[in-house]
Order: sequence, then structure tokens, then C-alpha cells
Amino acid sequence: MAASVWQLYEITGLGKGQTAMITKVANQPTQYNNVSPLYASDDRVLFTSDRPRSGEAHLYPQLDEYESTPTIAGIYSLTPSTGTLALLNHTPSGAFSPIIDSYGRVIFTRWDHLQRDQQADAGTFGPNNYASEASGAAKLALQPETFPESRVGMNSNYGQVAGFTFNLFTPWQMNQDGTFEQTLNHIGRQELSFGYLTKSFTGDASLQDSSNPSIIANKKYIRGDGGIFHLREDPTSPGNYYGIYAREFGQLSTNQIVRITGAPTLNAEQMTIVDASPAESGSGLAGGRFRNPLPTTSGQMLASYTPSATAQAGIQLRLHQLEKNASGQFVAGTALTGGIVKTLSWWSPDVKVNFSGALWEIEPVEVVARTRPASKASVLESPEKAVLTEEQIDEAALRGWLKNNHLALIVTRNQTSRDRGDRQQPFNLRVPSGLATKGDAGRVYDIAHYQILQADQVRGYNDVRGRRSIARPIPNAKNPANAAGPAGSVRIASDGSTAAFVPANRALTWQTTDSSGNPVVRERVWVTMQAGEIRTCSGCHGENSKNQAGQAAPVNKPEALRELLRYWKQSSAPTPIRVVGSQPRVPRGG
Repeated sequence: MAASVWQLYEITGLGKGQTAMITKVANQPTQYNNVSPLYASDDRVLFTSDRPRSGEAHLYPQLDEYESTPTIAGIYSLTPSTGTLALLNHTPSGAFSPIIDSYGRVIFTRWDHLQRDQQADAGTFGPNNYASEASGAAKLALQPETFPESRVGMNSNYGQVAGFTFNLFTPWQMNQDGTFEQTLNHIGRQELSFGYLTKSFTGDASLQDSSNPSIIANKKYIRGDGGIFHLREDPTSPGNYYGIYAREFGQLSTNQIVRITGAPTLNAEQMTIVDASPAESGSGLAGGRFRNPLPTTSGQMLASYTPSATAQAGIQLRLHQLEKNASGQFVAGTALTGGIVKTLSWWSPDVKVNFSGALWEIEPVEVVARTRPASKASVLESPEKAVLTEEQIDEAALRGWLKNNHLALIVTRNQTSRDRGDRQQPFNLRVPSGLATKGDAGRVYDIAHYQILQADQVRGYNDVRGRRSIARPIPNAKNPANAAGPAGSVRIASDGSTAAFVPANRALTWQTTDSSGNPVVRERVWVTMQAGEIRTCSGCHGENSKNQAGQAAPVNKPEALRELLRYWKQSSAPTPIRVVGSQPRVPRGG
């Protein structure tokens, strides 16, 4: 564990004529780095931390999925008065700079890097596996990965599979209790990094190596080795967000300012990203670089700024008020300070380092009264609610059982329905002896099982402290046995639906497979569920507006949920609460 760690402090007395007081936040994790704090609508403190997901010190630090270096484990919430600590999302490669917008959503940047271990592929880092995440677990030889597909390509029952890598800093959202985590309005690669996107099965002529930009409003291309950082909502224009579009390396998250339309009334096809300051060209930004844009309630824009065209060592970042040029784009205006010059020293780790000069001025905030945003809760949608009613299941009782068992319930109404924008993975899908949805007359893939995987910190390396997450099948103890399918799977019902109990507060991903367990369609990101959450997806890669067959999102009552609830009542449920009309009652002899 690091000898010195970042901790949270609260500043009070910032009113005119008052004396500022700085107090350490009580009951925070004291042995870990806690940063980027903000208040939730109920006065909890939200923050990012490198505290391991389970709080077990032997898993520290969590290593990212790229170069296996220490990273943030997720966003936490803390009630300082009681010490109640909760992990809102588990992010294997990190989550950064959360805010709460005017709609009550937590908005943040997440590093989406769900790919196989490139350090293991290199063969020179001494990779190994552990039998489990438990303290003292046996150290094993390197175990093969099964998800996602290989980084360099591989063969399969459906022919050659293209290599897959993923490296995008994506805007995400979730409710303040951690439920309903998803990319901002479901935006993804097809809307951000549109254009060339490698298809999965190289021999399938129906699949495409490019997305269709004509069906999306966004025309600003976001490179697949970069993304959007430091998001802030414009207080004078709710639903509009400013951020920095930067590359992954060598830019210190400095570059141009962009504006994103992201109100919850928009779907991903309707969102736009536009230049709010001059774009990079040639070897850099001739007018200088920005970081941490801050739109204010007065309509002014502030940002950290350096006149340097490139993000070289030694640049100075100073807070500036911004102006607009003749094209209506932001450019640097007046510096807000005369520069903050300090002489400092610190130990790294046991060698004293000295510095004397101007400090960076970054991450500004506006201290101003604000309407407290409403905090939204996870709400069960109508088709699933109807199934619970018909099966005489009380929703509160089900959620209570989920919480007690630290589980969530995920439901997909139709695994054969896919968003029309994703033609890189199979979209002509059929359940054997069941529903089929086709986007063209090409090859049809049968999907029979839905396999769910979790991020297990079981990959280690010689002489490196910490663990990297690897995708492995979930324990399936609470779901019906599915002997015909792969580990951690449930059967896809004839109407295309699936339902499964899954671990809470752990990053999850999934794939559909054929009857023999061969992967067909793979998820591309990790998603975390909260204990007691019931999460519904309409289809696989849910529809922004239409699916591959030009149809609207499914609204069927999922038969897989009905089957799972009947199994639950028989095997795992507490005394079931049956519903008669609108009045619940407990059956006699239950």
C-alpha cells in the first residue's frame, strides 16, 4: 500500500466575509487514493477511488486492461456521518471526473478497454493466474482467455474471426444510487468512432467493415485511441455538455473543447458533437491547448489553458476566461491569476524531489447556489411489471431477496433484435425453433444460450503488485441449470428473451452463443448492476430507434422472465407474496 494517499477534504466558510475552514471528510477509506469528490442530491459524497471492489488489500492495486498499470476501481458513495460506503460502479480500467447534471444523472468518462491481455500476449511479463480472488489463492500457470475474441484474430466454427481491440474514453451515465449504468444515452462506437469498424466474422459478406454515418446526427469523428474528458454541463443550456477531445497518450488530457448534446430526450442517433474551439491540425493546436472547460451560470466560459501547440513536458496550465473568435469558437482570453508560484518537495518513493515554479491551475469549480437535482430510482418497465403481476410476484419482495443475496436481475426482451447501426456483428439471428429477426437475406445464425461473464481480478505478473481483471463465467447457483449451454449461461427462450440473476457491484459482460456454446454476438463493454436492481434491455445492443429489420424496440412480455420467476418461487424465494387485484397477501401454509 502506498505510504501517502490522496484523501478528501471539505471546505466551508466560502461566503463573502467568512473564514474558510478545511476539514478532512470522516469515514472515507484511509488507505486508498480518493479523488474527484462531489455532493449527491441527498448530501452523500460521491468520489472515485482505487480502493479494490471488494475492499480486500491483497487485490490492490487494480491493474487496467491496457498496460496493466494501477487505475481507479470505480465511483463510490459515502455518508460521512455513518461511514456507509457503497461501490456504484466497478470499472476494470477506470472512471473519471464525475458530475451530477441537471437531470440528476451522474455523468462521467469511462475508459472502455474490454480486450484480452496484451501483456500475456507479449509473453515477456511473467503473467500468471490465481485460482480465485481470495487471499492466499493458489498461484496457477497462465490460463487461456475465452472472452472477448483474440486481439490478433483467430479461427472459429464460423470461419476466421478478426482481431479485436478496444480503447475508447466514452461518456457514461448512471443514477445516483448506481443503477441504470450505460453510455450516455446509449452512445457507442457506431456514433462516436463511426466509419471503419472491423467486422467480427471476416467470411460473412453480410457483415460490414464500416458503420453507416447517414443514420446519425453526429459528424464529429472521435478517434478510437482517445475520447471525451472533463465533461461539464452548461448551466445556461441544460442537456448541453462541454468536454475535451484528446488522445489517450501524450496530451495530458489537453486539446480542443467540444460540445455534446446529451439531454435524456435524445437517443444516440440524435446526439451531436461539435467543435467549440479550433480543432487540432498538423502537429498540434496553433492557438494553444485547453483542459477542464467550465461553463458558468453567467454565461462565461473558463478553462485551463497553455499556449503550447503540443503537450510537451514543462507546459504551464493557467486558468483563463475564454473569448470567441470570428467563427464563434472559444479562444484564450484573460488569465485569471498572476500565476501561483511555489517551492515544493516530496519523496518518490524514497528519493527527495524538489520543484520551484508555477503550479498548474486545473479543475476549476463555480461556487454558486444550485437547484438540487432530483435523484432518480430504477423503475420496472411495463412488460416486466406485467409478468410479475401475472406470476403473482410482489416486486418489493423480489427486490428484497435480490438485495439480501447481493444479486441483480437482468432481462433482455429479444436477443435476436439488434440496433440497425451495428452491422459489424451478426444481425441475422434466430432462436432454434423460435423467433428470428433478419436484416438482410444473408447468413442466419442460431443463438441458443446467453453467457454472462464477470470481471475477476485473477491475473498477476512477476514483480508487479496488484491484479488485472479477466472475464470469466459468473457463478450460476441461483439460475436454472443449463447443462446444454456454456458455463455461466441461461437458455434463450423461444421468443428471444433471456433473464438471469447476476452478481451485484461487479463489472459484467456477456455474449450469445449457438447450441454448442460457440460465441455469436459479443458485448463490447462492462456494466455494473446494484443489489436489488432489475435491469431491462429491449434487445442485444439495444435499438436507438429501429432494429436491423426496421422495427421499433421490442415490447413483448419476456417469457424467459416468466420461467425464471416460476423457478425462483419453487427453489429460492422466501414465502411468496401473491398479488390479488392491488392487495398483496401471503398464502396460507406458505
